[in-house]
Amino acid sequence: MINSCDLMKKLSRQDLIDLVDGAAIFSAGGGGDPEAGYKIADDLVEEGYDVNLLDPAMVPDDAVVINFACVGATSTITYDSEAAVKTFQTLEEYAGREAYSIIPVELGGFNTLAAIDVAARCGIPIVDADGAGRAVPEVHLKVYTIDDIPLAPMAIADIHGENIIVVKEARDSKSAERIARVLATEWDQSAYTARRILTGTQVKTSPILHTLSKSIRIGMLLRKNANPTEMVLKEANGFRLFEGVVEKIERRTTAGFTWTRVRLRGRDEGRDVRFELKAKNEILVAYINGKLAAMAPDIITAVHPETGRCVTAEKIRKAQRLIVLGFLAPKKWRTRRGLELWKDVLQRSNVNEAYVPIEQLTP
Repeated sequence: MINSCDLMKKLSRQDLIDLVDGAAIFSAGGGGDPEAGYKIADDLVEEGYDVNLLDPAMVPDDAVVINFACVGATSTITYDSEAAVKTFQTLEEYAGREAYSIIPVELGGFNTLAAIDVAARCGIPIVDADGAGRAVPEVHLKVYTIDDIPLAPMAIADIHGENIIVVKEARDSKSAERIARVLATEWDQSAYTARRILTGTQVKTSPILHTLSKSIRIGMLLRKNANPTEMVLKEANGFRLFEGVVEKIERRTTAGFTWTRVRLRGRDEGRDVRFELKAKNEILVAYINGKLAAMAPDIITAVHPETGRCVTAEKIRKAQRLIVLGFLAPKKWRTRRGLELWKDVLQRSNVNEAYVPIEQLTP
């Protein structure tokens, strides 16, 4: 078990597996397939790489820290470590400075581990923090945008590193998102990105802190408890939104996103209950009997009823039984500017309801 008070911690294979499972709980059904995360963990261990988790407080104020992640549709993920490292090193070369450490852009069963993989292969630590405290559907949708930290310069590459582009400047973070999304769409719906060059001073205040150690604790609870879902809800102050069976799924992949709509049916006090989820890579909104049950930036994640492990949106299948969990968004997302960023993304995803905090919607 990792304690966030530890300033540097070497992660074991079990820590990494727990991290995959825990990060996926906060992924809102996005962040990539946990199976890809497990493979990265196994490859790092088998190839003898060390993974060192660094407390943000230990990053020197003048150090360079770079964010890394994959961008694109969640249904088309493949991974090439060599190309990922090449993308990261391209941004280092452009910046003219070596990175002291890497930070994941978000929490997810795959994307968090992709950042860890690059850090380990480059011989530098991974920071115990991330840029969102959850997975998010668009590149600019990070808490750094709230703090006016520019997304560019940014290196973008295709999955095999055959094409690499450096975006030196962008008008704003939303423009940089559009550039990355268009390239990902062109390159079979997926791309690597190294971006958001932070100083050590910024690392201590801007991202969501200690989220990797938190995810490891959640993964450990999933692994060790007979009733994992209830233990996770207790640990993370979450809500049990629904349990039922998938009746219908609509899914399409286009423009660098995997769009999913899921309808479930369950029973409550002898009555039929209908539940609906809508996802743009990540689950953005949930309805119960046509009424709002939860919406982003709060976190909505479907899990396996026995193991409590995340079932990502692109893996949900007809006739599957699911439990849907809800968690409060990090406080930074609930600020005026944070909610404005989400409102823009939600409206462009045809989710037009005004945000209501999950704790006000759930009895």
